[in-house]
Amino acid sequence: MALAVDKEALLKKYERNNAAAPGPRKGAGGPGGGPRGRGALASGKPKNMRQTIGRLLAYTKGDRHKFIIVAICLLGNSISMLAGSYVLRPVLNSLVDTETTVAQKGASLVLGLAVMATIYLLGVICNYGQMRLMLGISQNALQKLRDDLFNKMQKLPVRFFDTNSNGELMSRFTNDVDTIGELFNTTLVQLISGIISIIGTFCLMLYTNVALTILTIISIPVIARTGLWIASKSRTHYKAQQAALGAVNGYIEETVTGQKVVKVFNHESTAQAEFQILSDNLQKRQMKAQFIGGIMGPVMGNLGQLSYAITATVGAVLCVTSGFDIGGLTIFVNYSRQFSRPINELSMQMNVIFSALAGAERVFDILDQEPEKEDAPDAVDMTDMRGYVKLTDVTFGYTPEKTILKNVSCYAKPGQKIAFVGSTGAGKTTITNLINRFYDIEEGVITIDGVDVKNIKRDTLRKNIAMVLQDTHLFTGTVMENIRYGRPDATDEEVIGAAKLASAHSFIMRLSDGYNTMLEGDGANLSQGQRQLLNIARAAVSKAPILILDEATSSVDTRTERHIEHGMDRLMKDRTTFVIAHRLSTVRNSHAIMVLEQGEIIERGTHDELLAMGGRYYNLYTGKAELA
Repeated sequence: MALAVDKEALLKKYERNNAAAPGPRKGAGGPGGGPRGRGALASGKPKNMRQTIGRLLAYTKGDRHKFIIVAICLLGNSISMLAGSYVLRPVLNSLVDTETTVAQKGASLVLGLAVMATIYLLGVICNYGQMRLMLGISQNALQKLRDDLFNKMQKLPVRFFDTNSNGELMSRFTNDVDTIGELFNTTLVQLISGIISIIGTFCLMLYTNVALTILTIISIPVIARTGLWIASKSRTHYKAQQAALGAVNGYIEETVTGQKVVKVFNHESTAQAEFQILSDNLQKRQMKAQFIGGIMGPVMGNLGQLSYAITATVGAVLCVTSGFDIGGLTIFVNYSRQFSRPINELSMQMNVIFSALAGAERVFDILDQEPEKEDAPDAVDMTDMRGYVKLTDVTFGYTPEKTILKNVSCYAKPGQKIAFVGSTGAGKTTITNLINRFYDIEEGVITIDGVDVKNIKRDTLRKNIAMVLQDTHLFTGTVMENIRYGRPDATDEEVIGAAKLASAHSFIMRLSDGYNTMLEGDGANLSQGQRQLLNIARAAVSKAPILILDEATSSVDTRTERHIEHGMDRLMKDRTTFVIAHRLSTVRNSHAIMVLEQGEIIERGTHDELLAMGGRYYNLYTGKAELA
């Protein structure tokens, strides 16, 4: 039996959670008590259109010569359309002229049709040329933009990724770049072509008949304002439709992913009731959006037809009363249609233009982010790092308002295993982030082999530190390639040796193609324990003298944990190791255990020493206290 569902609360919850750009989401909080909240990336309408347009056009700088040819082709195409129509004037006038013979009328008609065919053929050639060239220009620009965006991502500090969700960042590569591509591919061409067509048509209309031109100009604002009014209304409804669509998609993804939980707790009926509410809401909003958006064409078309009818009627009167020629009237009413068509198209393209420019600003927001600080000019390249790590009076906070670590001091000699235990948010992971220089400390000093980490080149520092995290991540590729990710120049023998060291070799050999087995979907065809063993093998092949294990066994069962621990024990041999664990049984053999609470080390010592103290560690180990 389904529980009663609060419709308003349900809609508010899912539409709020899916109001951002579509894509996978993650929590914005940084690891280990890291920064909370969302990043301040731009959204909505463009704030500085002129600057954004200038930056977009800068990506076409290498194709400026093609732009000139495109402009010429657009001009040629517009001229051919206008000239082809104008050829009708003498042809029609000769046909209605009572003083010309049938033979002369036939010759005039054939000549006119031949001229029109030639002119339109040239227009087709120009149109084909501009389409091919513009496609090349747009794709080159998009490639440069994507390359710049991806390259910038690799240079941004970890802080940036901790404060912006994956969905927001992925939408920059997909939705925003796609809207920019649409702007380059079609809208920009229509904009330029429309302006040329409007100017050319207006000049010919003025040349043909001034009075009818004034009449046509008077009707244009009415048509344009009507189109803009409908566009503004449809924009509101389309926004509501997208929010409802995002809510439905989000609920489907959430329910499919958690289907086992749904079934275990007999939540099927409630899930159906909730989905029905979201689906009904989407239907209503889609009907409104599609109806308002759908009437744009008919309304604009009818207004155009009305203007066309008025122009034709007045023109006919002028033909009778003022000697205006039939050919002139025919081409004028044709021009009046050509004159209003690009205006209607441009008014309908404003949403695309604003959307593309807003998307470009979001892309440029990332490109304008401060990259990770450059290495100091005197930074050293340590090729023989031993792994003597020392923290002295380290104070740090992800934000100025909240200090995470307070005067933390500890050291690890080469080959020692140091464990950090404590409550969630105590600062355990933060310490490892600082050793890696994912963040720079505010006070205190961190040294490796006596050298301040700020004076060690980042690539050297991180090359000498291997990490095995709680959340495993495998890339699309073979098992061999995933292990070799730890050191790209490792030989096959070294990769296999690392797998044996990590206790992964036996299960790898049972896979369909052994080390050449393809992994997709983050290793979805492997168990959690197997994925973790590959991560350990990846760390082993790196041969880094410093090893960080951050909750590496917390998400696996006890049997798998013991299997993984055998691999980690071999991995930790002769390496300086920092271990973060909630399961205190995994840190018993550590050379020193640091107990952190609220950013401070409150106890330190070996397992036996801490038990003898009867303090916080003793209470945790004996179950008298919990790791909250």
